[in-house]
Amino acid sequence: MRIREIAAGLQFPEGPVALPDGSVLVVEIARGTLSRVTPDGRIHVVCELGGGPNGAAIGPDGAVYVCNNGGFRWTREPDGCQRPAGQAGDYSGGRIERVDLSTGRAERLYDRVDGHPLSGPNDIVFDAHGGFYFTDLGKARDHDMDRGGVFYAHADGGHIGAIAYPATTPNGIGLSPDGRTLYYAETEGARLWSFRILAPGCAAHDPWPSPNGGRMVVASPGGTYQRFDSLALDAAGNVHVATLIHGGITTVSPDGASWHHTPLPDRFTTNLCFAGRDMRTLYVTLSGSGRLIALDGWPSAGLRLNYQALP
Repeated sequence: MRIREIAAGLQFPEGPVALPDGSVLVVEIARGTLSRVTPDGRIHVVCELGGGPNGAAIGPDGAVYVCNNGGFRWTREPDGCQRPAGQAGDYSGGRIERVDLSTGRAERLYDRVDGHPLSGPNDIVFDAHGGFYFTDLGKARDHDMDRGGVFYAHADGGHIGAIAYPATTPNGIGLSPDGRTLYYAETEGARLWSFRILAPGCAAHDPWPSPNGGRMVVASPGGTYQRFDSLALDAAGNVHVATLIHGGITTVSPDGASWHHTPLPDRFTTNLCFAGRDMRTLYVTLSGSGRLIALDGWPSAGLRLNYQALP
């Protein structure tokens, strides 16, 4: 497996989306933009969204749907690593935004669920029916925090509802190859949860003592001082989770019975997406150092996302 650096100088990149022309969309959370990285490493701003654009996905209409967390406060470690450190002083509220790639125009689709404001939308995945599941991480401040949740919404802005609420720091989200299992990664506990999908936007729930109605697939594999971020699935149903602090990708079998860790040179390895004709190229955001890399020849072929157009 070969590591290629595609681009450097990004401002906490996240949410990679591979495009048919070989370029990759990323959000730059600290910059407040949706940006396009060309194969030669050039960075072009597609849209200035403000706040904290976080996760992104192509929808059935070809537009990009962005989870915006409203903004982080930032700090820089002695080694130069940049990381978020709570809610921004100019926090602008959580929302879901739609970006037209042909014009760069953005519109706000949702900023509330059942009358309650979204706090920090984080990651997103579309199902085969044209709707999307997304996580709201919540928002942390010095002395308190908002709890998060997992939600389902229609791409036309006409419906939004809860799948699991409240939930502790839900982050990455993805669907199994058959679309019948929804996975999400919990950041603070480094736990992976799953729900059985009964119908679009409707999931079966386990009873108490499950804290959120989900089934815990795995908890903190590899020990302490790690956190889970975003995720992607392969065609066999394995879940590949970007892992913070330990820095790399933790691959978990669908039943959680086995796992292994692939280390990468950034403790803020935040997100990943599969691409390429054989779906064995993995684009990964190394956010602490502001880089987008590609891992060529990943051992398993990735799952092609709904509405993902690749050569």
